[in-house]
Amino acid sequence: MADKIIENNQVSMMGRIATGFTFSHQVFGEGFYTMELLVKRLSDSEDRIPVMVSERLIDVTQDYVGEYIEIHGQFRSYNRHEEKHNRLVLSVFARELRFVEDDDEPLLVNQIFLDGFICKPPVYRKTPLGREIADVLLAVNRPYSKSDYIPCICWGRNARYASAFAVGGHVLIWGRIQSREYVKKTGDNTVERRTAYEVSVSKLEYVE
Repeated sequence: MADKIIENNQVSMMGRIATGFTFSHQVFGEGFYTMELLVKRLSDSEDRIPVMVSERLIDVTQDYVGEYIEIHGQFRSYNRHEEKHNRLVLSVFARELRFVEDDDEPLLVNQIFLDGFICKPPVYRKTPLGREIADVLLAVNRPYSKSDYIPCICWGRNARYASAFAVGGHVLIWGRIQSREYVKKTGDNTVERRTAYEVSVSKLEYVE
C-alpha cells in the first residue's frame, strides 16, 4: 500500500546545490536537513527549490555548494503556525540522491507527477494581457492517513479545463516545480519579500 501511495507523488530534478544544510527535525533518531537547489529553466532563469534530505542519504557536515545532484522523491507540505495563522510550507522530500557532473545531459530535469483530489474550488482569472490562469489546490494522499496539499497553476486551455473541476474531483497532473517571488504586507507600511512554490501544469487529466 505504501508503494502505491509513493507512486501518486513523484518528483525528479537535477540542479546545483545553493546552500548548506540546516537542521529541520528528527524522526526515530534520523535527522532531516533542508537545503536549496537551483534548477535551470529553458529560459535560462532558475527556480530555487527547497529540498528536505536525510542524514542517511548524504554527509550533512560537508560543504557541497556548487555541486550538481539528481534527486528523486516527493513534493510535500506541512502547516507552520505563524502568529495568528498557518502557513503552508512546501519542499521536495529526497528519497534517492546522486551527484552528477555539471556537463551531464540533460541538466534541465524538473518533472513532477501528482495523483490527487481537488480540495477547494479552482480560481480562474485572466491577466491584463488576456492570458488565462487557473489556481488549483490538490490534496495528495500519503501513508499513515496524511495528505500533502500542493498548489498548482494551469495556463490557457488547461486553465479553462481546470476551472470546471469540482471539489473532491480526482485529477492527474504532470508538470514542473517552480519558485516565484512576491511581496507581502506584514503590517503598517511594512512589506516582506517571500517565495512561493507551486506546480506549473503542462498536462492534466480528470479521472471519472
